[in-house]
Amino acid sequence: MRLRGRKGIREDIERQKELVVLNAKDYKGKWAELFGNDNPIHAELGMGKGRFISEMSRKYPHINFIGVDMYDELIRKASEKARAAHGLEEGEDGDNLIEISNLRLMLFNIEKIEEAFAPGELERVYLNFSDPWPKKKHARRRLTHPGFVEKYQQILNEKGEIHFKTDSVSLFEFSLNSFADMGLRMRNISLNLHSDGFHPDHVMTEYETKFAGQGMPIHRVEVMIGEEALAAHVANLAKPEPEEE
Repeated sequence: MRLRGRKGIREDIERQKELVVLNAKDYKGKWAELFGNDNPIHAELGMGKGRFISEMSRKYPHINFIGVDMYDELIRKASEKARAAHGLEEGEDGDNLIEISNLRLMLFNIEKIEEAFAPGELERVYLNFSDPWPKKKHARRRLTHPGFVEKYQQILNEKGEIHFKTDSVSLFEFSLNSFADMGLRMRNISLNLHSDGFHPDHVMTEYETKFAGQGMPIHRVEVMIGEEALAAHVANLAKPEPEEE
């Protein structure tokens, strides 16, 4: 996929040092230091235009968020979404430098994601409407292929989870099989996330808003990676169900 953007995009994002990270490898193992706290770190891999990660960072100020994409133009668009989500406007002189303490936008190729994060550095990975790569010969490029999931297992901590959403039936089926074949426990599997309407607390991506608005079913699953995440899930299942009145 090639994106055409306006002239000066790289210069634009280079000015946004408080928000945009262009040298991600330099922060491997040091992301907590960059954020200046020990709060959990959640990353969206393939954030697109950044609506989801921007809204999440506004909604959950005590969690650090990183939006990852490999295209300059999408990083620029995401910076605009972030600014709008946090009520920040571009200065009259065109200065794009803004500070959102719990959000960073990272220009990086997900294929080498283990080079940007140290083992156990993340608590959650979001995969939202990833490219389905429908041809069988391209299966290894799907972000839920075991080759990628093994990388997520490296960088997620004991509370680590993967939250995956897609409109693609074939990708969802592939992903469920991929997780199952790796012996991973899943929960909250939904074949039509918005069948009962839109939940007010649910943060939607651009694609999700478009597809759900057209009546297309959205598929979602949560995958527990860390031992603490799995133990918490098992303990929750063991709780007695509340009695009906």
